[in-house]
Amino acid sequence: MRIVVAIGGNALLRRGERPDAAPQRRHVAAAAAALARIARDHQVAVVHGNGPQVGLLALESGADPTLSEPYPLADLVAESQGLIGLWLQQALLDEGIGDVVTLVSQTVVDPSDPAFREPTKFIGQVYDEPTARRLADLHGWTIRADGGGWRRVVASPLPRDIVELPVAAWLLDAGATVVLAGGGGVPVVDRDHRYQSVDAVVDKDRAAALAAESLDADLLLVLTDVEGVIRDFGGSAEKVLREVSVAELSSMSFPAGSMGPKVEAVCGFTRRTGRRSAIGSLDEINGVLAGTTGTQVRS
Repeated sequence: MRIVVAIGGNALLRRGERPDAAPQRRHVAAAAAALARIARDHQVAVVHGNGPQVGLLALESGADPTLSEPYPLADLVAESQGLIGLWLQQALLDEGIGDVVTLVSQTVVDPSDPAFREPTKFIGQVYDEPTARRLADLHGWTIRADGGGWRRVVASPLPRDIVELPVAAWLLDAGATVVLAGGGGVPVVDRDHRYQSVDAVVDKDRAAALAAESLDADLLLVLTDVEGVIRDFGGSAEKVLREVSVAELSSMSFPAGSMGPKVEAVCGFTRRTGRRSAIGSLDEINGVLAGTTGTQVRS
């Protein structure tokens, strides 16, 4: 099969961990071991998140006294694609996956997208409220509560196209495992095929759904650090949904900054293609692929 796999940036850096390279490489190695189990038998394209990593780069850029102004967020997305892509390439090669390539990808967005007026995408570390407010005042950030802490939020426009998809298709057909649209891809606007970067972060799950549909994938897997989609999360009737229809899942409400885009992505892919999608734990990738674990979404 041809499979598009989306893995979250938080799978590479867990909450509460210091954003050092060593723990992230360990998590990437574990993710690569899971990905390799399906990449040996199928064509696999990997779309990874970058929220913690691009947030760290933005913080470093904003604090560098040698710069006259911080690097644009889109440029930092490109940097994180190269960094995380390298880690994934090396880890997959260590697992015996012989041909792996990372495409620094551009994702076309609409400059009039309303997301530019209402930032919702979490990036960077979790802070206590006083620290978050101090950093917001210092750097001009928009911040919001995220669980028990506070984080920076940025615009997250909908992806309309991914410029490098034809190259990704060619590489998949040639037998390579492809890492593309890392962090959702570098957000750009298309002005008569002259692409200009814009200050935003595209949601990687939405980008993965677009890639899966455009690449004619047989399956979209959205892998995270929870077992699946949970109804009544944190409530007395909490339950992992095992198999649901697009209509049933679309009727439910989920947080915009976390599970919401994942649900939107799988529902959109399955609705438009009629093909299966799933949300589940990276640690249970074989079961999610087989349909025995995670949340399986069907038309």
